[in-house]
Amino acid sequence: MARRGIIAGSIGATLLGAAALRGVLRRFEIRESSMAPTFEPGDWIVAKRRTGVLARGDIVVFRDPAGTGMNLIKRVIGEPGDHVGIENGRVIINGAVLADRWAAARTEPDGEWEIPQGHIWVLGDNRSMSRSDGRAFGPIPVENIKWQVVARYWPTSRAGIIA
Repeated sequence: MARRGIIAGSIGATLLGAAALRGVLRRFEIRESSMAPTFEPGDWIVAKRRTGVLARGDIVVFRDPAGTGMNLIKRVIGEPGDHVGIENGRVIINGAVLADRWAAARTEPDGEWEIPQGHIWVLGDNRSMSRSDGRAFGPIPVENIKWQVVARYWPTSRAGIIA
C-alpha cells in the first residue's frame, strides 16, 4: 500500500513538473498577510494560467497595477457590471450585503465602485492588512489577471485544493 502511494506521488510530481514547464502552472510564495487566514506568510501555492471566466470568490494572482513589479494575490469580489459598495464595514454587491465568509475583519473605508465590462474588483481577505486591492486601485482589466490559485502545497499540514 505504501509503495502505491509513492508511485502515485511520483506520477503526480512528474505531471505537475511537465505542466509547469509548459507554462500552465506556476508556484508562488506568500510573503505578506493580506490574505490571512486563507494564506499565511510562508505558504506556497500553485496557480493555473487563467483561461476562463472569473467568478466571485476566486483567488487570483496579478501584477500590482501601481507598477511595483510585485505579484499580488487577492479574492474576486466584484464581477463585470456589478455595483460594489462598502458601508458600515460591510461589502454590498448590487444593493445586497455580500455573505462575506472570507473577511477576517470589517471592511473599511466606505466607498462605491462601478465595475465595467471586462473588469473585476478584488479584496484581500485580511481587510485591515490589505492596502493594495480594489479600494486603492479600483477595478482591474480581466486581461491583466494571468493566474488563478488552485492549491496550497506548503506547509503540508495545510496542503490541499483551494475551492
